[in-house]
Amino acid sequence: MKRNIVVGQSGGPTAVINASIAGVYAEAKRLGYKKVYGMIHGIEGFLQDKLVDLDRYLSDPLDIELLKRTPSAFLGSCRYKMPKIEEHPEVYQKVIDIMEEHEIDTLFYAGGNDSMDTVKMLSDYAKQTGRTQTFMGIPKTIDNDLPITDHCPGYGSAAKYIASSIKEIIRDNESFGAVKPTVVVVEIMGRHAGWLTAAAALAKGIDCTGCDAIYLPERVFDVDAFVEKVKELAKTRHSIVIAVSEGIMTADGKFVCEAGDAVLPVDAFGHKQLGGTASNLCRIIAKETGLKTRPIEFSTLQRAGSHLASLTDVDEAFCAGGVAVRAAADGRTAMMPVLVRANDEPYINWIDLHDIHDIANVEKKVPDEFITEDGCGITDAYLRYARPLIMGELNPMFVDGLPRHIVMKELMSN
Repeated sequence: MKRNIVVGQSGGPTAVINASIAGVYAEAKRLGYKKVYGMIHGIEGFLQDKLVDLDRYLSDPLDIELLKRTPSAFLGSCRYKMPKIEEHPEVYQKVIDIMEEHEIDTLFYAGGNDSMDTVKMLSDYAKQTGRTQTFMGIPKTIDNDLPITDHCPGYGSAAKYIASSIKEIIRDNESFGAVKPTVVVVEIMGRHAGWLTAAAALAKGIDCTGCDAIYLPERVFDVDAFVEKVKELAKTRHSIVIAVSEGIMTADGKFVCEAGDAVLPVDAFGHKQLGGTASNLCRIIAKETGLKTRPIEFSTLQRAGSHLASLTDVDEAFCAGGVAVRAAADGRTAMMPVLVRANDEPYINWIDLHDIHDIANVEKKVPDEFITEDGCGITDAYLRYARPLIMGELNPMFVDGLPRHIVMKELMSN
């Protein structure tokens, strides 16, 4: 007999992660689960027994539609690193105890690499101790760096936002017919994988000249070559727009944003919190060329733009949640839905399931065939890959001139 389930969110939010929560809720109710609980602030909140019955917020179909249009983490997120099982088994036992207390059969966790590692370790502990509880991952990351899956829910909407914003930046910078060009450096998220920055290439079209250069962390960044590239462009252009990943590194292994005496804070997973790459490069350009510069950092805007979400992305995120629930209902555990592409044009894909052990802690980089030979451009092969992912729109529900979101009262600031 189906009892209850719980779903949580972890890591950096996306414009469509809530669509996966909506998919989990809708499918669980269709299959007859009694309660669908939400973790407040992910596994960290779950360990404090912070749960909410999602019937309070999603019992009306209109609320589900509103949730699909709400960005960020409706349930609240966290960056909590689970300890090693052998060092602190009591943490894992506490998860099991809370699940038993609330009669929860399956825990669903939506997130990226670190979140899938949490699912893996929880399922491993349950198997080692003979528990019946099951654990399922749901892919989510604008970084698009989870392996096995063709792409990740969240990426298409972020790519759509980035390409749209780049077009607008180019249009703005081209408005001025100065003798010397203004150099705009746009910093885009991406620590070790440049999928998001590659999306800047989508801006080019019959109405847009596109970026003049695009730099990904998959290639070593040469500061001197970069300056020479700008000087060369400045000979013939009155507008220069360059996109860079926040995680580009020089040959000595240092992030460009670490230039000078910059000290970067570190999160719970040991990741340096990046930022300032565009500003550092603009300072270098100004010093070496005398050109006017402008740094632009998209920061969290690129993952929060639900007003410009891709309908393809929303639909796939919703379906991924539903597939995870059906798999759990069939007794599966330690799995993650993966997107499988059959064709680019027309775009055809389906959702399969894959063992979480092949996914956790593995990072998928942008392949060589998507990067031009000179290392500062993106090929047509990438455009064929990415274009279908940004197609379609899900119009917001506007109230008082602004998009309306559904918000959990437990998370609202006083």
